[in-house]
Order: sequence, then C-alpha cells, then structure tokens
Amino acid sequence: MSFVRKESQSGDSSSDGEEDFVPYSERSEWSDIKPVPQIEAENAIVTIAYSSRFRDVFDYFRAILAKDERSDRAFDLTTDCIALNPSNFTVWYFRRILLQSLKKDLREELRFLENVILDNHKNYQVWQHRKALIQMLNEASDEKRFTEDILKIDSKNYHCWQHRQWFVQQFNLWDGELQFLEQLINDDIRNNSAWNHRFFVINNTCSLSDMQVVEQEVNFTISKIKLTPHNESAWNYLRGILRECGLNKLKQVMEMCNELYSEPNRVRSSHLVAFMIDCIEETLDKQCPRDNSLIEQAVSMANEMATIDTIRTNYWNHVARSVHHTYTCKQ
Repeated sequence: MSFVRKESQSGDSSSDGEEDFVPYSERSEWSDIKPVPQIEAENAIVTIAYSSRFRDVFDYFRAILAKDERSDRAFDLTTDCIALNPSNFTVWYFRRILLQSLKKDLREELRFLENVILDNHKNYQVWQHRKALIQMLNEASDEKRFTEDILKIDSKNYHCWQHRQWFVQQFNLWDGELQFLEQLINDDIRNNSAWNHRFFVINNTCSLSDMQVVEQEVNFTISKIKLTPHNESAWNYLRGILRECGLNKLKQVMEMCNELYSEPNRVRSSHLVAFMIDCIEETLDKQCPRDNSLIEQAVSMANEMATIDTIRTNYWNHVARSVHHTYTCKQ
C-alpha cells in the first residue's frame, strides 16, 4: 500500500483513519500534477458523500490517467485507489497497462491480488485481473490451490468457479478434478456449483456416448439422489448425463425412480415425479401403438404434480391435457 501516514503528536502512527493520510495535494513529489475533480451532475437530487481521502486520491488518478503517465508513482496511486474502491474497472485496467510498461514482477502482483480477493471474493474486477495476470504469465500452477482456498470460504462463489473452469480448460488441468468435486459434493450434496462443474469436467474430458462413462456417472448420481430426493441439482445432473442416450436407457434409473415413488411415509419429490413423466413421454414417443396404461400413468402424475408444485399448477394441468391429447389421439 502506498498511503503516506502523518506522525501523531505522540510520535506513533495509526494504521487507519483519515487523520493519518497525507493528501496527494500536500505531497511535494506530486506538486507537478493538477488534480482533475469528478464532474458532478448539476442540481443532482442525491450526491455521493465521498470522503476527503477518496476525492483526493481519485482526483489525482484522473489526472495521471489523462496524461497516460506510466511511472512507479502512478502504479502506487492505483494501489491506493484499489484500497478505496476495488470494483473500479478503469483502475484495474490502467494498473495492467502499468504492470506491462514498467515490467513489474507479475508474481508479486499475484501475491498482492490474493489478499485483495480474500477481502473481495465476490468482486468481478479482481477475478478479471487475476485472469489477465495468468494469461500474461501463461501458466496456472497455483490456481487450483488458490481457488480451493476461496471455495473453503464460499463454496458457491460464482466468480471463483468461473475462473476455475477457465484455467482448467485453458491449461489442461483436468487431473484430480473429479476427486475434488466428489469431496465437495460429499461435504454439501446440494452444492449446485460443484454439480455444474462436475458436468463441465465430464463433458470436456469424456464422451456422453460412452456408456461406461454414463453408467459410472449415473450410479454416482443415484447414490446421491437416494440420500436427498428433493435435491434439484442431482436430478438436473442426471438429465444432463442421460441427454444423449435417453432417460430410459439404464434400468437402474427407473428402478430407483420406482423405488422412491413407492416409498411409504415420505413426501414425494417434485423432481422425481417430473422426471418420471418425462421418462414415460420418451417411451410413448417410440411406441406404436401406444400403451394406454402409460398414458394414464403420465396424466395421473401430471395431476399429482399440480398439487405438489403449486406455484406451477396451471402448467402441470396443461401437461396433463397435452399428454392425453398427444398420445391418445395418435395411436
């Protein structure tokens, strides 16, 4: 950090506070720069109450940006700007220009950025800056460790998962991903981000037309669905894995569905019933003539869904009518 601190009368320097900050306007090494104030809208109904430090720092930032000054003091100024507003796109963009122009140590910048991200891990700009640094370095040897540290803080952090998907694919770092994801799913079976990343890994490293892969993933998913039948993430994953071969391809899938559907003393999962309706429709699409008992079963389940999924009652009533009309009239 490049904040300059004033010594207090006692001789001690405080770690924080406006009173310890020496404004750029009072620093002799910045006397050659004329600050550029922010243009405020005339007659604004609500104005932002910037602190005096914020105004001072960003007035000088606008000045050096306007003259495209590429110097160590400009770089230090961006550090002060980031401390005050780590979401400012322009500051990060100009800092990247300075990093390259001044030939700064990019690994040192990564260390600086790690601390910034730890305090601002839901900030898009800090993750974009990290991606740019990794691109400049053209290697991502520490990224798995770093993203795992962030995911321990926030296991569903969108920016972190997006970054991990990018560098894993960009640098072919697929090894160990499934084992990592299995642990995350075991820790939190409802972690939709982990399920999504698992599908990303499988989809990029395997073929979903390979039945050995499909069966492996189906068996894994079935074991999780049996633990938490109301977990939408696992049902969506199951649909994704079966999308090429068909929902009815593996007998263990329907065996699981029938087992869960027949369980006494348990509230039926809406995801289970909806999945079974789709399975029946998939079967009916291939039949000629069609099995009337299957049509009746699908209509009955759609009517059941209208009572389970009450927010979408009208939709499920429509599904019941549609199934009856589509498959009864076209024998």
